Amino acid sequence: MRIAIATDAWRPQVNGVVRSLDTTVEHLQRRGHEVVVIEPGMFRTIPCPTYSEIRLAIACGRQVSAMLDRIAPDRIHVSTEGPIGWATRSWCLKRNRQFTTAFHTRFPDYVSIRTGIPAEWIWKVMRRFHGAAERTFSATATLERELNRHGIAQTHLWPRGVDLDQFSPHICPHPALFRLPRPLLLNVGRVSVEKNIGAFLDCNVPGTKVVVGDGPALESLSRRYPKVVFMGAMHGAELASCYTAADVFVFPSRTDTFGLVNIEALACGVPVAAYPVPGPLDIIGEDGRGVHDGSRRIGALDEDLGAAIHLALTADRGAAVAEGRRYSWEHCTDLFETGLASETSQRTPVREAA
Repeated sequence: MRIAIATDAWRPQVNGVVRSLDTTVEHLQRRGHEVVVIEPGMFRTIPCPTYSEIRLAIACGRQVSAMLDRIAPDRIHVSTEGPIGWATRSWCLKRNRQFTTAFHTRFPDYVSIRTGIPAEWIWKVMRRFHGAAERTFSATATLERELNRHGIAQTHLWPRGVDLDQFSPHICPHPALFRLPRPLLLNVGRVSVEKNIGAFLDCNVPGTKVVVGDGPALESLSRRYPKVVFMGAMHGAELASCYTAADVFVFPSRTDTFGLVNIEALACGVPVAAYPVPGPLDIIGEDGRGVHDGSRRIGALDEDLGAAIHLALTADRGAAVAEGRRYSWEHCTDLFETGLASETSQRTPVREAA
């Protein structure tokens, strides 16, 4: 099967969306599918306002249309709501082609945090974008319900996976972290305002706080918190060694749809402390015992993040590993395949409404 995936988020960006898509493409190709990714590197781009490392394609509509005409895909998946995503959506509507979309990030919340624009205004745009799709992929059941409440009704569950060979409790801890005062409290991800990292760094808890990642807030946070260890961006085995060095993984974000880093931490045997919000609730569970009928705690959720950290320190690392191993990419790829639009040509036209 020939699959076209249109995305405004792609390498060299480093984030959960790119990692999820990249891994999915790899697994689809292993299964014999021909996958063509339409991504920003194929076009003229400009820096995204406030996110200079993210490049946005400009005036890409004709090129995207020409590419899709040439590819003649059997299935079309639109991963993001950026210029490439809108151009692909337009091509599908003009040709009455079925397509699927994905809701990777809480874009309305992100825009509201950074600009002050009411989130509901952005939800109107989201309803228009995703409403034309046969179905919209969401990472968790909680997110599916949220999308339904906002008028995006045709959803399909597509969780994230973890490379269980790479993220394992058997990886040697990172030598730079080995001798730091314990407990070692780790955060991994994009260092930006919407990740709410300051809430973690403000916690009055003992031990050493470590942040792995890069982003627009890194310089300012480094100045404000000189006692925090900022490691910069890491990948692969080096990243896994940071997880295994930690005593607790702290996830302060309130806006992520899933949080791929949470299951990476669990797979390495590191309990997770977070707020009781969608994403962590769907992974750690309200009682901290996961969502697969576990009997032992794998972390803790609390509106007092410091309290969640203290409780997570007493969680069972073995149970964390067992829960993390529930998230295989093979299963995720199965769900991606079954969620793709069912028809290769015609679709039922829909009214373009907000």
